[in-house]
Amino acid sequence: MLVEFRVENFRSLRDEQVLSLVASSDKTLRDTHTIATGLNAAPQVLRSAVIYGANASGKSNLIKALQYMKAVVVESATVVQPGQTYAVQPFRLDRQSEREPTSFEVTFILDGVRYQYGFALTPLRIVREYLLVYKAFKPQRWFERRVDDEGNEAYTFGPGLKGAKSLWETATRSNALFLSMAVQLNSEALRPVFDWFARRLVIFNEQAQVGLQTSFQMLQQPTAHRRICDFLSAADISIADIDIQTRKVQGPSVHIDMAAGKTEVKMEETEEFQLRFHHETERGAADLDLMDESNGTRVLLHFAGPVLDILDKGLTLFIDELDTSLHTLLVRKLVGLFHQREINTKNAQLVFTTHDTSLLDATGLFRRDQVWLVKKAQDQASQLIGLAEFSPRKTEALERGYLLGRYGGVPFLDHALGLKANGA
Repeated sequence: MLVEFRVENFRSLRDEQVLSLVASSDKTLRDTHTIATGLNAAPQVLRSAVIYGANASGKSNLIKALQYMKAVVVESATVVQPGQTYAVQPFRLDRQSEREPTSFEVTFILDGVRYQYGFALTPLRIVREYLLVYKAFKPQRWFERRVDDEGNEAYTFGPGLKGAKSLWETATRSNALFLSMAVQLNSEALRPVFDWFARRLVIFNEQAQVGLQTSFQMLQQPTAHRRICDFLSAADISIADIDIQTRKVQGPSVHIDMAAGKTEVKMEETEEFQLRFHHETERGAADLDLMDESNGTRVLLHFAGPVLDILDKGLTLFIDELDTSLHTLLVRKLVGLFHQREINTKNAQLVFTTHDTSLLDATGLFRRDQVWLVKKAQDQASQLIGLAEFSPRKTEALERGYLLGRYGGVPFLDHALGLKANGA
């Protein structure tokens, strides 16, 4: 489970920003909204968090930063080639920041062990990388990698990291992560850290959109099929079942003969799948195609498989603009799944951005420490602030306070549009 994410000098996030899922000492909704870790440093971790902010405030950049970190971990040893550069974007409205590296750090708990992993990079290379492992109260520094002013790399290894460290160090290119290369060369000790990024962190945004494939695969399994139908009934209670129909269609298929150097396009018969939604009411029944369903139902179908899979496996999910095409009540139901202990038995987590301010005052949906705000300062640098820092009263109308600008994170439309009050 995710404990904390730090990022510095990435796009509009110039100064270090910290998203923490460590729960406060507040006992409100603790049984449903937090996870007991058994660790003294972070006894309770939040099951979900919501991030608000005006358009262009930088809230999407926070998710893109974590997405970028994940991509470097997963791809630096295999996809990135020697001599290739990173298309990392530092804060560009500050000459000093343009020359500084971009840094990322994630702290997470896996099988009762806390890991703290981070790195910093420039377009040309990795300039720092480190891993701390908390198997006891004091951390074990498994490795640290630094680059001095002359460009020379220096590695420091702790006794906790076992394996062919010299081989991994020699094999690691300047533009690749040591973690990624070591796992590529069969480091079992570091694999859990790599796998957390590769398999346990799921991100959906404009760059990684939710596909239908997972839901489609689950619909072909009897138990999962019923769960998806129940999931969709939140959007349309008349949906009784979903039928998968197949048909044979002719389509072009490209055949490449490498030996002969020929490419041939042939018309071949392939199998096409079609979904039919069976609706039942007191007055009758009907079958509808996917495109005949509402946009909200289609969006929910895309989410159904991935969300149920994430809940089953206890993964961490980030979604940018969850409220897009989803009614407020559907968003509330989706968030509520992560708070239901009988459903979320593996302690999955959800973090999402939204403009839907009605969620702030929804009864029992969020604790104060689950709400985060992103605002952009005059120098165009984004700042991430927890709502708890404003110490709102438990009876305070959060939506009204947010829209009035009491906590920041909202646009000042009069100023932005150049409007003036009468008589000004």
